[in-house]
Amino acid sequence: MKLSKLQQRRRRQVRIRTRVSGTATCPRLSVHRSLRSIYAQLIDDEAGKVLAASSSMKEKKGAGIEAAKKVGADIAKKAKAKKIGTCIFDRSGYLYHGRVKALADAAREGGLQF
Repeated sequence: MKLSKLQQRRRRQVRIRTRVSGTATCPRLSVHRSLRSIYAQLIDDEAGKVLAASSSMKEKKGAGIEAAKKVGADIAKKAKAKKIGTCIFDRSGYLYHGRVKALADAAREGGLQF
């Protein structure tokens, strides 16, 4: 039986989440992309809290690579304000390509290390 693309992504997502967990000092940078927006969150899994979040929902142009770069820079700026320098990148089963890669590169340029 062939799995749909969504089912394949969910399997990858579960496989990644068994190995990746964030702490207060080194949170998990979780990325979610939809057709309209791209979202990023810094999550402390031990406490179950979101430390910082950013999205491209306010953007007029949508969720392209430029919007992903802005979200990456914004999440890095918010992390720096909370004195977070390192994190673990969680691509949520998406391929490390296009918008996900652009967000990660912009976060690295903003000062986050992962």
